[in-house]
Amino acid sequence: MVTLPLGLNQPSLAGMKLSQGFQPVARPDARKLILGSMPGVASLEATQYYAFPRNVFWKIMADLFAADPQLDYPSRLQILVENRIALWDVIEACHRPGSLDSAISGDDLVTNNFTGFFKQYPHISHVYFNGQKAAELFLKKVAPDLMGQYEYFVLPSTSPANAAKSYAEKLGAWSVLKS
Repeated sequence: MVTLPLGLNQPSLAGMKLSQGFQPVARPDARKLILGSMPGVASLEATQYYAFPRNVFWKIMADLFAADPQLDYPSRLQILVENRIALWDVIEACHRPGSLDSAISGDDLVTNNFTGFFKQYPHISHVYFNGQKAAELFLKKVAPDLMGQYEYFVLPSTSPANAAKSYAEKLGAWSVLKS
């Protein structure tokens, strides 16, 4: 199990603070990768992926894999890795006031090192994006430089900002992780 560092703030070239994301959660035999864009404020403060209480990520993981939100955070992560699911974000560091993806500034945005990641976890063949922004950033800034062949799935965002889809619709789309 990979432990998560604190979401640190680092100075950017423009003098504004950059929010720093987390390390990936994965084990060597991971087959699937879930990618968000960048942890939001609540997640950075809690140093936990999807910590905002109204984000339904962990509720969906509970329905699919019994990773109940009432379990402690390390137990939920353990359930994911036991199901050979890795968890990470597209962005390593960026400037974003608040938690909305629409507020991410592209000026200082730094993507994570996916070339190194996929070398370390060579069995991953499927990448699942938690929302359009994660997919857009990955496909534009990361995918062109990748050598491997991956299947990509854009899933509805689990964020409460994605109110256009009901929980049942989100769960139905996310059930592709079970196949």
